Amino acid sequence: MADYTATLTRVEDYFDRSATKVWERLTSDAPVSRIRQTVREGRDRMRALMLSRLPADLRGARVLDAGCGAGQMTAELAARGADVVAVDISPALVEIARARLPAEHAGRVTFASGDMTKGHGPVDYVVAMDSLIYYGTADLTAALDRLSLHTGQAVVFTVAPRTAFLMTFWTLGKLFPRADRSPTMVPHAFATLSAATAGKLSRIERVSRGFYISECLEYRS
Repeated sequence: MADYTATLTRVEDYFDRSATKVWERLTSDAPVSRIRQTVREGRDRMRALMLSRLPADLRGARVLDAGCGAGQMTAELAARGADVVAVDISPALVEIARARLPAEHAGRVTFASGDMTKGHGPVDYVVAMDSLIYYGTADLTAALDRLSLHTGQAVVFTVAPRTAFLMTFWTLGKLFPRADRSPTMVPHAFATLSAATAGKLSRIERVSRGFYISECLEYRS
């Protein structure tokens, strides 16, 4: 739990203080660099992939958007008719998500800031896009257990896959002083995670677009 709490604090500091403006711009239609454009396109593809794992008609369903960020997933879930609990560790990003949500969907969304894995009541689905990528195997599986405890259907989430490209960046990132770097994503091998979760995982698809590489997985308890 100490490792999880320490990582949670670093993630909060990064997104709520250091990177709010970067993520606000990245998740908008504003012009960005070519590198960030590939990240934007990769995230758009991943969001669509994750949404494809849920019913097109979500009326009557309650969905937790765990790590909602600037609210793109939240808005699409609400547009499908879901009652959405949108949670993020960063209060600043939650406020951006709240401000961007179309008025016609406002009654369907409850926003909160804090730990996305605790205290949000029973839901039918959890979606966690790129919000669990900073945790090692033990903390990640513990988070999935907490999320699934009150989830009727599935937890659809992403991890950084263990590729040569990402392992190089992960190794290089360790060379920087801790105070000077963003939270480091932890690459995972599917076989290792599957074993750690007693085979409760399904591999859905990997999205690779420029500097964005992420893998969609599904957890059913």
